[in-house]
Amino acid sequence: MSILNKLFPETLFPRKLSADAEQRLRLVQARSEEALIRTHVENALLFVDTLSTDVGYERALDIYVREMAVPDPLAAVVATRALVALGEALVPAPILNAANDEGTAEAVPMPRLRLDEAAARRRA
Repeated sequence: MSILNKLFPETLFPRKLSADAEQRLRLVQARSEEALIRTHVENALLFVDTLSTDVGYERALDIYVREMAVPDPLAAVVATRALVALGEALVPAPILNAANDEGTAEAVPMPRLRLDEAAARRRA
């Protein structure tokens, strides 16, 4: 038995998190990944704008992803979201609701999140 196991037994620092802690950890991880993606997209768009006189937007996005060493799965998400933002700047968004008198697109309503209902049912 190593000295670390004697000083820090498994009962003090369990390796497995509780189900609630794992769920909170996944939610925080998703939120931080979303913030990272948003930051990369903003910087990629600035990069595209800066290089617009020298190279096209697709080439500028490729250069950004390569120079910033954005890993592959993340690079695809960043490039797609940047292209969507560029597309929205070029082509106006379609009108989603014809009954809207102002001619602006309404936001699609998000469903009510019920994250704790399953846990509450298990406890009951």
